[in-house]
Amino acid sequence: MSEVKTFRITGKMLLSHDRFPEWRKFKVYVRALKEEHAKEKVYSELGSRHKLKRYHIRIEKVEEVPLEEVEDLSILRLAELTKWVKE
Repeated sequence: MSEVKTFRITGKMLLSHDRFPEWRKFKVYVRALKEEHAKEKVYSELGSRHKLKRYHIRIEKVEEVPLEEVEDLSILRLAELTKWVKE
């Protein structure tokens, strides 16, 4: 079984693409098995959250980071889980 890794993904997204286009920087932490899975998750989350198409999101850098460098509290809590209980 593969180990889940933590990735930091940075890039730009085009907001208000119709009237006043503006490229905004983003930095997202994602837990995934592979780099490709992490990219897919970012496209999915940013697209749904900001109603963006994939071509409005430009990923510039994907890097695997240790948990000590992660700034997102929800990602840290996810990493600390030892088991998953479904009720």
